Amino acid sequence: MAEASISVEVAYAEPARQFLRRVDLAAGATVAMAIAASAVERELAIDAAALTVGIWSRPVARDTMLRDGDRVELYRPLAADPKEARRRRAARASGKQGRADQP
Repeated sequence: MAEASISVEVAYAEPARQFLRRVDLAAGATVAMAIAASAVERELAIDAAALTVGIWSRPVARDTMLRDGDRVELYRPLAADPKEARRRRAARASGKQGRADQP
């Protein structure tokens, strides 16, 4: 009898390049095993151990067991704090609105 297997995707993206690879693993495989099997570190010269990982946009530990159809995602650090970026945009927008009302 053949060993049960699962098929998952490993995804990583940067502004200029993306990586998406489907890998077949034995049932009971973990997030770490999927990352290793995808060869994303070698192909893109990144250190996946330094990145946060998740499954379908939810952060998880690397020892989390995968299910068939899961998408393992590697998350880069944020370039800017989202709250601070929003404050800056709101400040710029409020300054522009005041001038737009004048003839």
